[in-house]
Amino acid sequence: MAGQAELLVRQVAHWTPARWAGRGDTVYALVQRLADAAAVAEGQPSRPVPRLADTALPDQVRVIVADLLAAAPEAAVADALTADVRATRLAL
Repeated sequence: MAGQAELLVRQVAHWTPARWAGRGDTVYALVQRLADAAAVAEGQPSRPVPRLADTALPDQVRVIVADLLAAAPEAAVADALTADVRATRLAL
């Protein structure tokens, strides 16, 4: 998952606000799904991730993926989320 997340971050980290137009919601939705999975893996309730400026989304992806990996989700969950990150990256 970390590899796909890093590819996503490299793809979008240099984007200007204009380039983010219409794409930020897609990446934010991914961040929220990753955060929800981390909460489940930690046995915690899901909480909404703050919706910051689109240009902050690469940092949010990095932080949430690190949290998720630290929570050590089940292999099947990690595989599904890796596919989700990849699909999001390819959709952009």
